[in-house]
Amino acid sequence: MDNVTGLTCVICDKTYPADYAGYVCTEHGNEGILDVGYDYERIANGWTKDDLDANRNRTMWRYKPVMPVVPDAQVPPLTVGGTPMYDATPLAADLGIARVWVKDEGRQPTASLKDRASAMAVVKAREVGAEVVTTASTGNAAAALSGISASVGQKNVIFVPKSAPEAKIAQLLAYGSTVALVNGNYGDAFELCMLAAAEYGWYNRNTGYNPFMTEGKKTAGWEILEDLEWNVPDAIFVSVGDGSIIGGVHKAMKDAVALGWIDRAPRIYGIQAAGSDYMVQAFESGEDILTKAPIAADTVADSISADLPRDRIKAMRAVSQTGGAYMRVSDDEILAALPLMARGSGVFAEPAGATAYAGLIKAVDEGLVNPTDEVVVLSTGSGLKDVASAMKAVTAAGTTPMVVDPNLEALKQALVKGTQ
Repeated sequence: MDNVTGLTCVICDKTYPADYAGYVCTEHGNEGILDVGYDYERIANGWTKDDLDANRNRTMWRYKPVMPVVPDAQVPPLTVGGTPMYDATPLAADLGIARVWVKDEGRQPTASLKDRASAMAVVKAREVGAEVVTTASTGNAAAALSGISASVGQKNVIFVPKSAPEAKIAQLLAYGSTVALVNGNYGDAFELCMLAAAEYGWYNRNTGYNPFMTEGKKTAGWEILEDLEWNVPDAIFVSVGDGSIIGGVHKAMKDAVALGWIDRAPRIYGIQAAGSDYMVQAFESGEDILTKAPIAADTVADSISADLPRDRIKAMRAVSQTGGAYMRVSDDEILAALPLMARGSGVFAEPAGATAYAGLIKAVDEGLVNPTDEVVVLSTGSGLKDVASAMKAVTAAGTTPMVVDPNLEALKQALVKGTQ
């Protein structure tokens, strides 16, 4: 980690050495999330856009100079990163804005952006010789850690709410993880995981606790910039639960500005479900997010359901420091956005991914996005993660299949009926 200068507490700015063995600031306990600092002058002197262009490695590891790993770090074999970003002309036309791109993180090995953080977690765990890695999750981070661990034979223990979608639990079991289905919500699973990690000395991958998870997730932001040939979009829309993804996207922008590769950061909009709107409440009221009490989260977008966003300080800075905003959308708006985004871009997102697009629709309606704006929507996970919700969405949109007898006349009658 020659390029890392240290790890700084987001509350008190106390800085720890690059090889600090802890996860959080000793002065502030679990709330004292650390931010990884880099020697940008050193990086700029040894790494250029031309170097990046010449790099044939298309995974997230192409950004190693701005990651907390050594250059020759052994990384998992699964292809994490390099996900496509589509120019969704039909969506832009529907919204009446200049451009809309959809970044499809459903193309990751376990079908969500969380693979980026879990790949980083496995590298860091093996760096310190950890026997077991653990995490709590509503499903996607768990599946990501499970799959990445399976690729290198890393033992892992997963904590998820018993209510997690069956498809996500199936992934964990298929990968051979030790799985604890917790009778409670994500907060309950998180707290139990924290206790277990401390008790047994397991490497803790938890979002909003392990500072290196932001550094894995930020590679999605780096890819957005590189795909746009370093032309900064006007805005990026990100769904928000724990807040680590939006914090990671912001970190990528700060990295690129510090290196002089871009001259400004785009506006970043954090979109939350109305039933899990902790960050929106704090943004609107100006409440202190360090002391604001947890809420009772309940939303169809299980991946972003969080009573208390664990990475809320970085998440708030992502919006406040870029001139963006936090916005809430209802579950009905999320489900309505799911088929709209699919039909306008070809990207089939789970509810959490569609939440970002639902937010863009609302932002356009409220005049927060201008007709000349060029916007990126970060779709964080595949719709196959939650087929039940997808079926609700298409049913609400009035889309139903034809049921026909196996003859041409029956098909003709059904087609005529369908056009009436």
